[in-house]
Amino acid sequence: MKIERYTPEKQSAWNAHVESARNSHFMHKRNYMDYHADRFADHSLIFTEENGEYLAILPMSEQEKTLHSHQGLTFGGLILGHSVRSGAILEMFALLNTYASERGFSRIVYKAMPYIYHQAPTGEDEYALFRQGARLFRVDISTTVDFAYPLPFSSLRSRGAKKALKAGIAVRRSEDFSAFHGILSRILQDKYEARVTHSEQELVMLASRFPDNIKLFGAYAGEEMVAGVIIFETATVAHAQYIGASDAGREAGALDLIFSTLIQETFKHKRYFDFGISTEDAGKTLNENLIAQKEGFGGRGMTHKFYEINPA
Repeated sequence: MKIERYTPEKQSAWNAHVESARNSHFMHKRNYMDYHADRFADHSLIFTEENGEYLAILPMSEQEKTLHSHQGLTFGGLILGHSVRSGAILEMFALLNTYASERGFSRIVYKAMPYIYHQAPTGEDEYALFRQGARLFRVDISTTVDFAYPLPFSSLRSRGAKKALKAGIAVRRSEDFSAFHGILSRILQDKYEARVTHSEQELVMLASRFPDNIKLFGAYAGEEMVAGVIIFETATVAHAQYIGASDAGREAGALDLIFSTLIQETFKHKRYFDFGISTEDAGKTLNENLIAQKEGFGGRGMTHKFYEINPA
């Protein structure tokens, strides 16, 4: 087995591996990762057989003396081919340790991919991390609806959806990223004096590159968008990447209607619907109001785990 650094001429082979892997996500394709190449120093790695066959890829970036599971991505970890077994994954971590040490890196940060994105069981990496003496230093909690074990909506969320219907709110897929970005921007500016992670232009560009994966759903009062959700869709998960409502939308219960529609109709064929994390301060603080709202749609806890290794 060999470990080598990703270079642009490997883009096609990298993307092909993402498509065929047992725990893949479209955001690990290079035409997603590379849109913010100017912000992060890419140091992605590839594990191959001696004949060059891909076994796994590992999206990474570097900062000072740390190798990070790519800082521009929510999570990463080893993206594995179906034929790779536990012994080979132990070997991968040994190679990674040596690779990092020989290049002067004193720390590796590994963001494990949540199990809901696994198309087949893929927990070998966390066992290998244990064997490497990795330290679990951060845990975030996300709220996920499991369609194999559906739970009822709370009465509050159901009433909100009915209220929106009574007010004439309609939910439909939309291409009006400008209107939705305006809603998000006002929320973040008013509440947190912050900006949306993706600019309007970036959202439009990424949606054009991944039209089957990045979808905006809006709640409309007549022709005015009063709430919206951007879904990141994978083989197993519909994930709410961005959520926002105007004052009028909140008053009308528009988000309750959107999520009712998405969970009970649009994405009911998926294995999971994920609302994203409700933790702050690197997992140390739980936003209890936020998670209660998400749990009201029948979601329960699923974790994002962060590990660190100090290469020997």
